[in-house]
Amino acid sequence: MSPVLKLTDLSVSFNTPRGMLKAVRSVTIELNAGESLGVVGESGSGKTVLSRATMGLLPRTAVRTGTVEYLGTDISNYSAKEVRDLWGTGMAMIFQDPMTALNPVRRIGDQLTESLVVRLGMDKKAAQEKAIALLKRVRIPDPDAMMRKFPYQLSGGMRQRIMIAIAVSCNPEMLFADEPTTALDVTVQAQVLELLSELRKEFNMAMILVTHDLGVVAGHTDKIAVMYAGDVVEYAPTRQLFSNMKMPYTEALLKSIPRLETPTGTRLPVIEGRLPDPTKDEPGCPFANRCPYVTDKCRAEKPPLTDGGNNHFYRCWYPIGGAQ
Repeated sequence: MSPVLKLTDLSVSFNTPRGMLKAVRSVTIELNAGESLGVVGESGSGKTVLSRATMGLLPRTAVRTGTVEYLGTDISNYSAKEVRDLWGTGMAMIFQDPMTALNPVRRIGDQLTESLVVRLGMDKKAAQEKAIALLKRVRIPDPDAMMRKFPYQLSGGMRQRIMIAIAVSCNPEMLFADEPTTALDVTVQAQVLELLSELRKEFNMAMILVTHDLGVVAGHTDKIAVMYAGDVVEYAPTRQLFSNMKMPYTEALLKSIPRLETPTGTRLPVIEGRLPDPTKDEPGCPFANRCPYVTDKCRAEKPPLTDGGNNHFYRCWYPIGGAQ
């Protein structure tokens, strides 16, 4: 059986006044039905661009190379209309900010039933019934009343649940969740992540969960791709990555997560320095200027993506703990 999604040497650049900005560099990943992949990295690492490039949501200034295969079919050269025909039933996305993703002047019911009518050909009554069932499934109280409300009347957590209901309404094969818990409090974050995991298993969807927080993906993904400056710098099954991480950048991300045992007022560790200029191809490892283990070789030569065994890949000359 073909994987739901297969990216091969996918690269994305943007034409800017300063030159070509390289946002994603030769990324290769594969995802099967029911599998979940966490894509983790700082702002500017390329993780959101990767998802949008896969779904065909890039602006005209973007240049995409490499291949995107969906269920064994190369969709890299699909027209805008052909790509749109996949949205909803093939691929769906939960956007980062539900307040701007939802139409502020349309009722929730209208926004939820629209995709059911357009994509599945349901009549209005059947679409309304399914919409109410979806609202119940994402644990929204009094779904009949919710159908008549506007987005501004809802909390952030409720709006995100609406976005999830819309995204899964047409039973997509592939779901992208772009920072789905941003700006939500910790309790609501946990509820949203648990809901996404339940729906993924229920509908046997493949899912890519995009986040800057390794803690978010720890219990909700099968494997993790850590991105830095457009590159995948570490790629491994989730348990393998946490028990035996190799990339200093991954280690730095993990150290920056707040812990319950940390005394109040303690300053959290930060990753000093900045991401490299994405319009320049500088020699060496992109993380060299921020890495505590840097050597002259790191500054001079860019490390390849190394296969460490057990489906664990990393891009480092001197991996933590040595080579596997």
